[in-house]
Amino acid sequence: MAKTLTVALAGNPNVGKTALFNNLTGARQHVANWPGVTVEKKEGKVYFGDYEITIIDLPGTYSLSPFSLEEIIARNFIVDEKPDVVINVIDASNLERNLFLSAQIIDLGAKMVFALNMVDTAASRGIQIDQARLAELWGVPVAPTVANRNQGTKELIEAVIRTAEARDPVSRHIHIDYGSDVEAALIKIEAVLARDPNLAGGHYPRWLATKLLELDPDVIRRLEQSPQRSQVIAQVEESRRQLEKTWGEDASVLVAERRYGFLGGTVREVQRQELARRVVLSEQVDKVLTHQLFGFPFFLFFIWLLFQMTFTLGEQPTEWIQAGVGWLKGVAQAQIADVWLRNLVADGIIAGVGSVLVFLPQITLLFLGISFLDDTGYMARVAFIMDRIMHALGLHGKSFIPMLMGFGCNVPAIMATRGLSSHRDRVLTMLLVPLMSCSARLPVYVLFAGVFFPKRAGQVIFGLYLLGIVMSVLLGMLFSRFLLKGQEEPFVMELPPYRLPALRGLIVHMWDRVTVYLKRMGTVILIASIVIWFLGAYPKNQQLIASFEQEKNQVEARFEVQAKALRDNPNFTTLNDKLIQEKEAALTELTQRQKAEEMRQTFIGRLGAAFEPLMQPLGFDWRMSVSLVTGFVAKEIVVSTMGVLYGVGETADEASESLQQAIKASGLSAAAALAFMVFVLLYTPCLATVVTLWRESGSLGWMWFSLGYQLLLAWTAAWAVVRLGRVLGLG
Repeated sequence: MAKTLTVALAGNPNVGKTALFNNLTGARQHVANWPGVTVEKKEGKVYFGDYEITIIDLPGTYSLSPFSLEEIIARNFIVDEKPDVVINVIDASNLERNLFLSAQIIDLGAKMVFALNMVDTAASRGIQIDQARLAELWGVPVAPTVANRNQGTKELIEAVIRTAEARDPVSRHIHIDYGSDVEAALIKIEAVLARDPNLAGGHYPRWLATKLLELDPDVIRRLEQSPQRSQVIAQVEESRRQLEKTWGEDASVLVAERRYGFLGGTVREVQRQELARRVVLSEQVDKVLTHQLFGFPFFLFFIWLLFQMTFTLGEQPTEWIQAGVGWLKGVAQAQIADVWLRNLVADGIIAGVGSVLVFLPQITLLFLGISFLDDTGYMARVAFIMDRIMHALGLHGKSFIPMLMGFGCNVPAIMATRGLSSHRDRVLTMLLVPLMSCSARLPVYVLFAGVFFPKRAGQVIFGLYLLGIVMSVLLGMLFSRFLLKGQEEPFVMELPPYRLPALRGLIVHMWDRVTVYLKRMGTVILIASIVIWFLGAYPKNQQLIASFEQEKNQVEARFEVQAKALRDNPNFTTLNDKLIQEKEAALTELTQRQKAEEMRQTFIGRLGAAFEPLMQPLGFDWRMSVSLVTGFVAKEIVVSTMGVLYGVGETADEASESLQQAIKASGLSAAAALAFMVFVLLYTPCLATVVTLWRESGSLGWMWFSLGYQLLLAWTAAWAVVRLGRVLGLG
C-alpha cells in the first residue's frame, strides 16, 4: 500500500512556484476553489517510489500576515491542515526578501524544505550561495532547482520524503531569538495558553504567543471560544506594556527587528557576490522595453504581432475544422431518418457548437502567445509601463494587473481586484475590467474580420483590443474625477528577471485556458445552441407553410407549361437548360424567403423583431440583434446563435455552406460588420461577469450602473462607427 504525504508549496510571487508545481505534478492536477472563497486552488499528485504525495499550491505571497485573502489562505492551510512538509520556493537571486516568508513558516513550527530556485539566474548575477551553510543555520534541507528547465525536481522530492520521515540529518526546528525580554514575554503567554488543551494541542504555542504579542487580529479571533481568553488577553497586554516601558518600542517592532536581523545575518553568512556586479541581460533589455518613451510602442507592437500571428497561423486549421463540421452535418442529415431529430442534431447542435469550434485554433494560438509573454516576465513589464500612463490619466497603477487578466476572462480579473487596498480602487477597476476584450469575444472578431476584412483581419482585431484599452483609460479618467473621487495610492511591483519559458510550462498554461473554452462548448454553448434552435424552430405556422407550398406548386406548374411549349422548338435543349436554371433560381429564392418568414414567426424571430427598431440605426438585422441578446449568457454564444439563425438548409450541399458565406450573402455592409464587432467589445459582459461584479462590489447599484453605461457606450460607439464607415466608403 502506498504511503501518503501532503505537501504545501509556498513562496513569493514570481519565484517559479507555478513552474515547479507543473514539473512535480504534470497532468495529475486539478483546479478548484478554496472552501468558502473564489480564489483558485491548485492540487496535484506525485508518485515517487511507494509514495503518493499530494501537492497543494498555496497562493503566492510575501508574508503570512492576515492582510490579504491570499495571505490568510496560505497561513490557515499550514496552521489548520498541518501538511507533512512545506516546500518553500526561494528565488536564489533575491535571498533576503524571500527568507522573510521562510521565517514566518519557521514560527508556525512546520517541517520545511527549501527549493532554492533560479540558481542559474543568481549565478548570472555573480551571486554564490553556500547551500550547506544555509541548511545548517536554518535546520532546513536545501534542494537547488531551475524550475523552468525541470532541474532538481527529483532531488527535491527525495528531500521532502526524508524530512517527512525525520531521516534528513539537516532537518531540525529552530527558534529565531527575539531577545531575552521578548523571549521571557513569550514564555509567560505560552504558560497561560497551555491551560486550554484545545489551544495548546491544536496550534504551535510559540507561534500563537508571538502573533498575540503582535496583536494579530486573526489569532485573537481564535481565542473567542477559549475559556482562558480573558487571562490570555490580560497577559498579552501586561507583556506589551512591560516591553514598551523597557524599550520604548511596540512589541511588534521589536519582533520585526530581530527577525530582519536574523535574515540579514543569514545573507551575510551564506551569500557571496562579485564586487564588480555584472549588468544582467534583464537590465539591459529593460532599458529598452520599459523605457519611458519607447516602452509603450514596443508593447503595442508585440500585441499587434500576437494577433497577426494568431489569425495568420490559425487560418488553415480553421478551414480544416470548418470542413469537418460541414462533413459531420452532412452525415447527420443523411443518416438520421427522423426529421425532428435530424434538424436538432444538424441545425441545432452541430451548427451551433461547430460555429464556435472552428475558432479553436485562433483561441489556442492566442493563449499560447499570452502564456509565452507571461512566462518570459514581459507581462509584468506591461503593468509597469501602463502604470506610468494610468497615473498620468488619474487611474490607479495596480488596477492594470486585473485588467491584464481581463484579456483572458473578465470573471477572475474582477476577483483579482481583491488585491487592491481601498474599496474605491476596487470598484473603479471592476467597472473598467469588462472593457478588456476577453477571449470569448475573439470568435466574433475572427468571424467578421475574416469575412469583411480578410487581408487586414489581424490589424482589425488588434484595433479592437486597443479600442478597449483606450475606452477604459478615458472612462477611468471620467469615473475617477466625477464618480469615484479619491487619491490614488503609489504602485510598487517587482519585475522578475526575463526567462526562457519551458515548453512544458507553456503547454500546461495554454491547455489550462483551452480546456475552459472546450468545457464551455460542451456545456453552456451546447445547451444554448439547443435552446436557440428550439426557439428558432417553433411555433410552426402551418398556414404560412401551406401558403408557400402552394406557391411552390404554382412555380412548378408554370415552368412545366413553359417546358411543354418548347418541345417543338429546334433549340429545345439550350432553351430547356436555361428554363431549368431559372426554375431552380426561383425555387431557391422562394425557399429562402420561406425560411425568413417562418423564422420571423418563431419565438426567437419575435424577440428579434422587438429589438430590431433599436438596432436598425446600427445596420444590424434581427438575427444579429437576437445573437447580442443570447450573448449575454456567454459571448461565445453570439457566434453559435448566428450558426443557428443563419443556418443552411437540409441537403448535404446546403450544409457545406459556411457561416461566413451566409453572413456575407445577407447583404451586411462592412461598416455595419465593424460596428457589430465594436458593439460586442463594449456592451454588457456575460452573465457570470455581472454576477461576479455584484458579489465582489457588494452592491446591486454598481452592477446596474455597469450594465447601463456599457449598453449606452456600445450603442453610441457602434452608431459612430457606422456613420464614419459610410463616409469612408465601407458601405
